[in-house]
Amino acid sequence: MFDFHTHTFLSDGVLSPIELIRRAMHIGYKTMAITDHVGPGNLEFVLKTLKTDCLMAEKRWDIEVLPGVEITHTPIEDINDLAKEAKKLGAKIVNVHGETIMEPVVAGTNLAAVSSPYVDILAHPGLISPEEAKIASENGIFLEVSGRKGHGLSNGHVVKTASEAGASIILDSDAHEPEDLMTRDYAEKVALGSGLNLNLARDLLDRAPISLLKRLKLR
Repeated sequence: MFDFHTHTFLSDGVLSPIELIRRAMHIGYKTMAITDHVGPGNLEFVLKTLKTDCLMAEKRWDIEVLPGVEITHTPIEDINDLAKEAKKLGAKIVNVHGETIMEPVVAGTNLAAVSSPYVDILAHPGLISPEEAKIASENGIFLEVSGRKGHGLSNGHVVKTASEAGASIILDSDAHEPEDLMTRDYAEKVALGSGLNLNLARDLLDRAPISLLKRLKLR
């Protein structure tokens, strides 16, 4: 299992980073990212803490853990600068909280995210436009298919729009509690429920994460 979008009690999750990692390992995770919600005020603190726990986990356990962030509900004018600063501070992955239909995300957030060279994943992008998906494709930014209740309501639209634009997709849990972490069986069902056939669903679980990891190492 791969998962590039999870949260701890450093934002609105319930577990410490090290406990979340251990619980993810227990259900078969091999690579994961912890991407707590950030704005300008908590960016440095969150990354400093995550880097410490991720380093310990990788040293002692058989798992790859990426310290990262999810830039959330910030002014669109500042998304690129925050993403750049996150990478400077050691974030291995930068997600942006997209325009999910469940929350009042600032209009234009999707466009700002896919236009930034420092963003890796646009999380739960909601009713993303074909133009935004095309920009994501051109910039190598992955669009998220979400396992999170509510956010996943637009998964079918995301898959269809991404496919037509040639954009890459990635399946993540957006876990906030241990019960949110996805087993392989559940992840496959989410992929199938988004409109993919079995072969494409398995590609999403197996090949897309490897492609994302390669991209992250090149950036």
